[in-house]
Amino acid sequence: MTTPVTDGAGSESRTSPGNTLRVVLLLVGGVVAVALSVGAAITLGPADVSLVNVRDVLLNHLGLADIPVRVVKDAIVWEERLPRALTAAAAGAGLGICGAVMQSLLRNPLADPFLLGISSGASTGAVVIGVLGVGGSVIGLSGGAFIGALLAFALVMLLARLAGGGTDRVILAGVASTQLFSALTSFVIFAFADADETRGVMFWLLGSLEGVRWDDVVLCAVVVAVGIALCLAYSHALDAFSFGDEIAASLGIAVARVRLGLLVLTALITATLVSVTGAIGFVGLVLPHAARFLFGPRHAALIPATALIGAVFMVWVDAVSRVAFQPTPLPVGVGTALVGVPAFVLILVRKRRAP
Repeated sequence: MTTPVTDGAGSESRTSPGNTLRVVLLLVGGVVAVALSVGAAITLGPADVSLVNVRDVLLNHLGLADIPVRVVKDAIVWEERLPRALTAAAAGAGLGICGAVMQSLLRNPLADPFLLGISSGASTGAVVIGVLGVGGSVIGLSGGAFIGALLAFALVMLLARLAGGGTDRVILAGVASTQLFSALTSFVIFAFADADETRGVMFWLLGSLEGVRWDDVVLCAVVVAVGIALCLAYSHALDAFSFGDEIAASLGIAVARVRLGLLVLTALITATLVSVTGAIGFVGLVLPHAARFLFGPRHAALIPATALIGAVFMVWVDAVSRVAFQPTPLPVGVGTALVGVPAFVLILVRKRRAP
């Protein structure tokens, strides 16, 4: 019998060869589900595109075939829908793993990537660029959002350090930073934006994958892939953090250094994704709980599982948000909230009823 492993919310899990096989099968199924979801999402929209068209376009652009495809359909698949679906998958995976890591580091089941004020800081940066035009020709809206996110995170770390450190201080500093940057965002919009600017900024603030291109796909995919690799490298440390700082330190983990490094990593991932997609909530809050239910609390399985579930979730939320409210797509952040809130309520009720 192996020692029970407890996650940040207090659940227990035991490992066995049977459980290991189940986890492997679920992960393989998750990879297949991501591929099928991306393919299916590409076919959804006002223009008629079939899976055969998707296959032909992919084979042509990968240099594996030379199949005649209409120029319009090639452009729809390769230039519009495929980059959007892949960016959605990367965003869901990245926000999901950030939530899983933060819930373990802070031992708080309600922690998510935006707890550290990153989303609010990114929103302020984007609004300053979009409304005031400060440096817009140099760094653009996404660049402003990235800089704002990093400034917000730096403020949180400074406030937490001045307050004496500790996970509770980080959380309180994150709340303060969120309120500050939200107020700054509202002030800039109220004082300087006209009606058209306000509409455009608000749509971005609610999360949007409109207009993403292949350079956005590459950026998000590389950042998320590196993030997953680093999180997996520290999976045993994350397991130890779930028991508390004293247990982690007794196992030889440099608690302060590892926690800071992983928090910086989650901040960089979140800042990058938010700069491309806008603020998308509830992904990092809800999906780690779903992954723990299916795969258990051990981070060696939890990290890739959360990434796969997040990718599938975001692809379908974006696809439905895009086609259900034509001709104006629903902001994807609204879609994640509409799905995420009921799902989170179910998770809370299930945890309460669990023995």
